[in-house]
Amino acid sequence: MYDCVIIGGGPCGLTAALYLRRANKTVLILEKYMPGGQMAQTTEIENYPGELKIDGFDLTQKMVNQCNNLGVDFRYEEVVGCELVGEVKYVTTHQNQYQAKTVLICTGAYARPLNVENEKKYVGKGISYCATCDGNFFKNKTVAVVGGGNTGLEDCLYLSGIANKVYLIHRRDQFRGDEITVNKIKQLEGEGKVELVLNCVIESVQGVDALENINVKNLVTGDLKPLKTDGLFVAIGRKPDTGFLQGIDVDSSGYIITNEKMATNIDGVFAGGDVRNTPFRQIVTACSDGAIASLSVLNYLSR
Repeated sequence: MYDCVIIGGGPCGLTAALYLRRANKTVLILEKYMPGGQMAQTTEIENYPGELKIDGFDLTQKMVNQCNNLGVDFRYEEVVGCELVGEVKYVTTHQNQYQAKTVLICTGAYARPLNVENEKKYVGKGISYCATCDGNFFKNKTVAVVGGGNTGLEDCLYLSGIANKVYLIHRRDQFRGDEITVNKIKQLEGEGKVELVLNCVIESVQGVDALENINVKNLVTGDLKPLKTDGLFVAIGRKPDTGFLQGIDVDSSGYIITNEKMATNIDGVFAGGDVRNTPFRQIVTACSDGAIASLSVLNYLSR
């Protein structure tokens, strides 16, 4: 039996494992794909303390090496079910079932893709799902944002202070974001910093070594229109990775509800990082959640 089973090997899980092993607790990290999560897929990171600029894969490897040096048990298995109520927790994968005194869920959330041809080809080469992460790479360039909710509108506002021009593409003629933010967008439109491309969806993306053009289709007229752009920021929603869980309280969007100590509604079960209902989803905040969660785990184990 492990003191803690951590589901998810992103920055939250890796940080928590580091703290717990330093406290001499037995720790298992279960990761279905590869360590680092979205962090590992980020080409350049310039806002992580202590690193002027670092590749996301390299930062991931540094964190993994720290955990390996401390003897964290790391297994690549997908969790398919959990029994979390009671003193002993059971975590089931396709291959095995593990027992733990505590469980930390940090499976993250994934951006909803556009599902257009060649989208994956240009991820990190013009296509991004995080404006605050990658916006600075498009200083004085032309970019496009697709999305009509608060995230898309806020991404547009953020990028308007970096890029020369921002296309805001939305499939309807009305935005779903709050009125104050919409009014800010309209003010930027009047100043020529933002161009609204409404009633449109992206049909295709093109480029040679990196993204160069996107084609948008007007849903009213059926017309296709090419837009030359250096970057495309996709903000059509995110989905928390919680499909294997039962009995955990979540909000209306499916994110796990925790208190300030990362505790869920189930005794001995904690959550952190992008999977929980937090207003901020950055590498450094995920690490913070992991540190807080680990200290909460230690307090729970010492009861």
